[in-house]
Amino acid sequence: MAEMKTKQNEASVTAFLDGLADENRRLDSYVVLNLMKKITGLEPKMWGDAIIGFGSQHYKYASGREGDMPLAAFSPRKQSLTLYIMTELAEYQDLLSRLGKHKVSKACLYINRLTDVDLAILEELIALSLHPAEGKV
Repeated sequence: MAEMKTKQNEASVTAFLDGLADENRRLDSYVVLNLMKKITGLEPKMWGDAIIGFGSQHYKYASGREGDMPLAAFSPRKQSLTLYIMTELAEYQDLLSRLGKHKVSKACLYINRLTDVDLAILEELIALSLHPAEGKV
């Protein structure tokens, strides 16, 4: 079985963010960094060379494949700020309809600029993805 490429490591989160060429993406990333830090109560760690994650959880699929992944994570990609939501976003249609301009895949939320979205709704989505049984925060 292939080894996971995206692992938690000791690379500097701030050095990574400070190295972003796009100033708006860098500023938005620091806002998301602080938001996730507040919500999780955890310190950020680099996962691979471009993902900033908070905490860690072990998973194991029925196929036998297993590994570790962050509880909450994001990556300042060139095309968009990508937030990794650890539950299926389809569960949060009401919140997503009020979030603002975004795109989604099964468990990723793509935002071009934070000014395009309601930060209170974004905070609620992140919190609910960590504690889905708690309902609305």
